[in-house]
Amino acid sequence: MVKHIILWKLKAEYAGEKKAEVLAGIKQNLEALAGVVPGLVEIKVNCDNVLASSNADLMLDTTLESAEALQGYAVHPSHVAAADTFIRPFTEVRLCLDYEVK
Repeated sequence: MVKHIILWKLKAEYAGEKKAEVLAGIKQNLEALAGVVPGLVEIKVNCDNVLASSNADLMLDTTLESAEALQGYAVHPSHVAAADTFIRPFTEVRLCLDYEVK
């Protein structure tokens, strides 16, 4: 198993109600990949109840069957479409940590 964790910070111009809309769109469209991408075991977007001490706006927490499944996830058309439409236009910082679960 492989964990794929992403932290994003939204662009500064997104605040208040617009920020909430952007976060909801990201969450909905990424979590919709469950059952669509082969090898994707679990996917969760955490953007609710983020504490003020945080310097990121949301976190993607995914579990995949293998490193090969992660490679497939990265180029899967549904994932690419969600990233290109609902994430990349709205974010300015992306951090990624992939690790093997033992």
